[in-house]
Amino acid sequence: MANITIITGIILVIMGVGSYFGTGSGSVTALIPTFFGVPIAALGVVSRNEKYRMHAMHVAVLLGLIGFLGGAVMGIKGLATGKLDERPVAVVMQLVMGVVCLVFVVLCVKSFIDVRKARQAKAKGQDESP
Repeated sequence: MANITIITGIILVIMGVGSYFGTGSGSVTALIPTFFGVPIAALGVVSRNEKYRMHAMHVAVLLGLIGFLGGAVMGIKGLATGKLDERPVAVVMQLVMGVVCLVFVVLCVKSFIDVRKARQAKAKGQDESP
């Protein structure tokens, strides 16, 4: 899961930097995906250490959830209020950030469930051994 976390962070950084320089607007809000991507990628690196894995991944998924909510809400709000005509790149980037973060959160939750099941199966196997 650490590699997926790092890749997700890199995708968000590329999105933010790309929209910042690609639009030429110079608005710092175009870098919002980068502000999520850098800590998510850093937490992915930290989670490679077994000692810190659980805590790092829980913080990373929390950032992913906030990124999903922020991106989805602002993107849908932009669609509903007609900002797609005014600022199409901003609205699309918000929606894409929401989707990227949602996929990341879903993958993390699935991983958490799998780890818990494996831990329970291991504990159950140890209890039944002679």
